[in-house]
Amino acid sequence: MQPAFLFAIALLISPAMLLAQDDTPNLVPGMWAFSSMTHVEGDLPIPDQTESHQECLTDADIADAQRSLIQDQDGCEVIESTSSRERMDYRMVCRGSGGEANIDGNLRFLGERAEGSVDVDTTTQMGALKMHTTIEAQRMGEC
Repeated sequence: MQPAFLFAIALLISPAMLLAQDDTPNLVPGMWAFSSMTHVEGDLPIPDQTESHQECLTDADIADAQRSLIQDQDGCEVIESTSSRERMDYRMVCRGSGGEANIDGNLRFLGERAEGSVDVDTTTQMGALKMHTTIEAQRMGEC
């Protein structure tokens, strides 16, 4: 796996894509601002990466987000996932291009805020990498 691919996995696993399981999360629909910071440790020097975007989340987006994540991630399998109105924890494994990534994540749903982290451990043809991504989201108002 290429480092860019692994970084893309961490960014794709954003709060917008992980908002739902069996229980509807404690989140208010509206315009949300998402930010993430990824720190990479490993055999290759990769600078910290930040990402931010805004997105309008509807009730339907929140209800369908988990299904979208699983469908959109070719080569990935959800190993374990637990959720409640206040929290979601999950483990995934992604395989492809001569490597495997083990992903552990958690999100807390706080009404008009969300926060969490994603840890990715992988060994690639270019060496071992560990990525830690912190995620924060804040509702900004109506869409």
